[in-house]
Amino acid sequence: MRYDIIGDFMKVKCFDFEHELDLEKAINEFLENRKIKIEYVSYSSSHFECMGEQIYSFSALIFYSNLE
Repeated sequence: MRYDIIGDFMKVKCFDFEHELDLEKAINEFLENRKIKIEYVSYSSSHFECMGEQIYSFSALIFYSNLE
């Protein structure tokens, strides 16, 4: 990506959920009926323990620009 040229037009959207299906649904809803060009997607998953409970985190960061 060349931020010096398209950086002024670049936008980001961050998603973070405890279940991968919630992440999938949120991304699909975000993309629905939008005229955008996806420049880059970063995905991450992690898990950790908190007070004896296993916690999962599924996240995505979408870099995009509007086509309108």
